[in-house]
Amino acid sequence: MREWAVGLTPNRAEAYWALEQQTLLAQLRSGRTGLTEREARRRLASRSELSEIFEGRHAWLLLIGRQFKNPLVVILLLVSVCSMLLSDWVEAAVVLGIVLMSTSLGFSQEFIASRAFERLARRAMITAMVLRDHRPRRIAAHRVVPGDVVLLEPGSRVPADGVVLSNQEFFVNQSALTGEAFAVTKRAGPVSASTALGQRSNVVFMGSSVESGTAQVLAVSTGRETVFGRIVEQLAEQAGPNEFERGISAFGRLLMQTMLMITLTVLAIHVVLDRPAVEALMFALALAVGLTPELLPAIISVMLARGAHRLADQGVIVRKLNAIESLGGMTVMCTDKTGTLTSGQVILEIAIDTQGQSSAEVLRFSALNAALQGGVKNPIDDAIVTKAKALDIPFQSIIGHQTVPFDYSRKCVSVGLLDSTLGPILITKGAFGQVLDRCVFLDHPDKQLTTAARASLLGLHDAWAQKGYRILAVATRRLTTLTEKLSTQDEQELCFVGLLCFIDPPKHDTADMVRALAERGVQLKMITGDDRQAALHTARSVGLSAETVITGGMLISMSDQELTHAAVSTSVFAEVDPSQKERIVRALQRSDEVVGFLGDGVNDALALHTADVGLSVHNAVDVAREASDFVLLRKELRLICDGIDEGRRTFANTMKYILSTTSANFGNMVSMGLISLVLPFLPLLPAQILLNNFLSDIPSAALSGDLVERESAIVPQRFELPMIRNAMIFFGLISVIFDLALFGLLFWVIELTPEVFRTAWFVESLLTELAVLFVIRSRAALWKSRPSAGLVIASIVVAAIALLLPVSPLAGLFEFQHLPAWLTLIIIGITLLYAASVEVAKRWFFRKSGHARGFSVSCVD
Repeated sequence: MREWAVGLTPNRAEAYWALEQQTLLAQLRSGRTGLTEREARRRLASRSELSEIFEGRHAWLLLIGRQFKNPLVVILLLVSVCSMLLSDWVEAAVVLGIVLMSTSLGFSQEFIASRAFERLARRAMITAMVLRDHRPRRIAAHRVVPGDVVLLEPGSRVPADGVVLSNQEFFVNQSALTGEAFAVTKRAGPVSASTALGQRSNVVFMGSSVESGTAQVLAVSTGRETVFGRIVEQLAEQAGPNEFERGISAFGRLLMQTMLMITLTVLAIHVVLDRPAVEALMFALALAVGLTPELLPAIISVMLARGAHRLADQGVIVRKLNAIESLGGMTVMCTDKTGTLTSGQVILEIAIDTQGQSSAEVLRFSALNAALQGGVKNPIDDAIVTKAKALDIPFQSIIGHQTVPFDYSRKCVSVGLLDSTLGPILITKGAFGQVLDRCVFLDHPDKQLTTAARASLLGLHDAWAQKGYRILAVATRRLTTLTEKLSTQDEQELCFVGLLCFIDPPKHDTADMVRALAERGVQLKMITGDDRQAALHTARSVGLSAETVITGGMLISMSDQELTHAAVSTSVFAEVDPSQKERIVRALQRSDEVVGFLGDGVNDALALHTADVGLSVHNAVDVAREASDFVLLRKELRLICDGIDEGRRTFANTMKYILSTTSANFGNMVSMGLISLVLPFLPLLPAQILLNNFLSDIPSAALSGDLVERESAIVPQRFELPMIRNAMIFFGLISVIFDLALFGLLFWVIELTPEVFRTAWFVESLLTELAVLFVIRSRAALWKSRPSAGLVIASIVVAAIALLLPVSPLAGLFEFQHLPAWLTLIIIGITLLYAASVEVAKRWFFRKSGHARGFSVSCVD
């Protein structure tokens, strides 16, 4: 993420948090009393406000226009125009209705998604107290400019990225931005230029809030130059199509190319043969319409809606319907550790002395510190107090106390108290290394901490850390009096007394869910800010590979190419800065993985926006929810497993329709195109072609509730265009062979009249389309795969219509003639022989194409 410092030219760009206050004030041409109102107005006129990011980006007209870039929508519009030219107003109305439904759905999804960055902007629309003309003044936050001195107090929302000039016990909650669970101390004073974003103790960030204390802050970055603003700007960029949408678009382009080829070829040959031009054009257009699976958008919408309903029943709210199919194709799932793989609760497992033995005394010291430290309460202190109460450890006989608050530079907190049994004493609790460095005694004040003892304590720490525990150290110092105010200078010459071992245990079903994801062909990758040892322990506990670990520090030094190569084989990313999450997601995507990401903070929004499948939870910050595709009502991997299964069922049924309809339509249209060159009359009238196409799509609507074999959902399923194209040609040509055989029988052997010929051809064409639907809908043998009741009923109804239409009152409307019974039996026999041939051929085809068990390779355009 690019860092920006106001007033510095590109060749001298420095990290502003590393500058001395006077230097930064001079570069910003400001002072400790702030700016004049006149100067502030001048600077504001030249600044880019955050709201400018959104101007014109998501106007509703642009959103509507974007829906018509989909090739399938363009095809359907052409189909409706062709139907109007053929005077088939019913077909035109149906197709236009489908277009309206499909585009409305897409518009509503994009309009809802656009609220993600609009919500971010609203989070910035607050007021701020600044110094102007030497006096405090409250202004709209977006009017804060670099150089302003901002006054912050409890409850204030930080309006800009800035440096602390002065502070009084100042604690800020920046968890939504950095992912830190606790409020952090901010204080004046520069830090190293290489300090990670979350560790910059002298910087406050736009969008964070003040928990306690007061501070004067020099605004350095405002609007889009803030960390928060850069997230907004990147979210404002339109997300690319997901895996399934790319596949559908590629499929649409294939149909357009095929339609154009068939239409122009048939039209040209008919013109060469001196056929009537208008009749030839109408026939060619009807062939193009007949090839189109015009119900595809409607069927996809029905399938996705059914899937969304089932997922909602299981505790998964679907925000973007098309993402259901991508969820089924997901190959990598990225998640954090705390609260997802683990319980999310900090538990004090044991307090030990310097010999590694359980110690009530160490627990009492830590409980006194936790209960009296006076800062913002946190789960660690709560866990200590809970443990002490559970073991009936007394820690409340206190007469008076003072506190030296926690801060990031010391990484410890101290409490001075007057205990009825211990007398005046200082108790320090904090990070192991920082506390140990302040110690010169061991166990009691007359025992020196030798080099050997220090090495022993390091070994004890490492032994527990390797088991996945988070370790804090406890030290004491006897005081002579509490009359003087304590300071950090009193945290010297301490006596090391023991360790506190905390753990966030894995959820009871996490290991089972990791195995369940692996069985579904999905790799789980842990991305956590926790230290390497804790991450490794959790990984081993839940069954993740721990052979390779990439830390945040390693990520900084890795090129994108190196990360792309390493990310695929790495299951654990530890000590990761929140800003590095998106980079990991992109690295996995470059390896052709379909990546899911689970996050709940503002710092997760970009990764959620970038991932193929974004998942959040119901209690996440609003920006994370809006940037996600799914919202989990419970932060459980089981819900993700259920969602994957549902996505694969939906994908499998969608593919059934695409394969069966395109192959049958392609075969019928090629057959009619070829036969039309020999026949002295059209094999089917344009209205008959459209009726055939409409009736054959009715059973397909029942596919949304069709049964799916377990084998079809065992691996990630991805839209593969070459396989669809090959299936369309392969199975279509089988249909052509049987159509030509029927043509020879009807025209040269039986010598039927044109009306009877068209009627027989219509019935045979419709019955073979129904037959191929039942055969291709499953990779298993036809008799081993049970279709849904809805599919069977719909197919029986359409078959009955095909057989009865020639003798119905509507026969004259479509120029059908009554078929003799013997001819009907011949047509039924040819249909059964065709179904048997496709049944044999499909086994060879799916075995050769590598899809005997499902779809598992990438979409190739």
